[in-house]
Amino acid sequence: MRPIRVLVVDDSIMFRNMLVQGLNADPNIEVVAEAEDAYAARDAIIKYKPDVMTLDVELPRMSGIEFLKKLMPQYPLPVVMISSLNNKVFDALEAGAVDFVNKPNNLNRSQLNDFLAQELATKVKIASTAKVGRLKRVDPVTVASNVSVVGHKDSIVAIGASTGGTEAIFEVVKGFKRDIPGVVIVQHMPPGFTKMYAERLNNQCEVAVKEAQTGDRVLPGQVLIAPGDRHMRLVKVAGAYQVECNGTDRVNGHCPSVEVLFNSVAKVAGKNAIGVILTGMGGDGAKGLLEMRNAGAKTIGQDAASCVVYGMPKVAYDIGAVQYQMTLSAIAGKVYSLLSK
Repeated sequence: MRPIRVLVVDDSIMFRNMLVQGLNADPNIEVVAEAEDAYAARDAIIKYKPDVMTLDVELPRMSGIEFLKKLMPQYPLPVVMISSLNNKVFDALEAGAVDFVNKPNNLNRSQLNDFLAQELATKVKIASTAKVGRLKRVDPVTVASNVSVVGHKDSIVAIGASTGGTEAIFEVVKGFKRDIPGVVIVQHMPPGFTKMYAERLNNQCEVAVKEAQTGDRVLPGQVLIAPGDRHMRLVKVAGAYQVECNGTDRVNGHCPSVEVLFNSVAKVAGKNAIGVILTGMGGDGAKGLLEMRNAGAKTIGQDAASCVVYGMPKVAYDIGAVQYQMTLSAIAGKVYSLLSK
């Protein structure tokens, strides 16, 4: 199998050289070209036809986000953004980027090698399998919200996602109204970015959204998103749902892990829960969703056609964890339908 052909775009020659050397050290990756700005990148795309592009958010002459907006309709290409702790990365994901990595600062040589060999190379490999080029933000099915919170005080919705998940979660959550039972979400994302992502959703959706902290109650009309460096578990204190956010060990290669959340929901909420597994590489959360289903919960998996990467939902479906497999735009409506029964 031929290596994944990569174009590296960054205006810093020193950092660009580090990226090129680091990626080329992986036998499954070949950097075929590099560029210092969007104009050189456009020419390199036409000439070298790369499989994946890494793209800095901040570039001279034209920002990486503006370049993406112009590029994606004409030349759909899997793109991994490289960003400092900056809210703009979510604009890039909205514009069509597959994923992002946090730009390292003041790392020693060993940490930098880990970033290049593990995080960036892994994201490039995942991106090479992603579906791009379709409009990501689709109006969801109109939700006839007739579910009263009365009678649903013990209900809870748990959602897990990875690659492509920031946009997928937005599609689901913007279909939720203030009558939705409490929602808990794990999205694989670095620390710092989860808080910004929660604030972004809070500004765009009807429900309240915040980054979770230990002791937060799970309330109707509110979404709690696991912090980027802690596992989130559901607990019950004095008859009410709360979350605990602790532990930094990686489960299925991730912290936070969907598996950890779903297992806790299965144990604490049982048949009162609805579990949703969305786009993402690997199998994190699949066994946890099966635990939820075995405990009596209703379970939903995103279908292959609407996933950026049909990994996590596929594993969940294959092991019998998914009761209802459906397109992304129908999931919010299905949640309400299940609550109304």
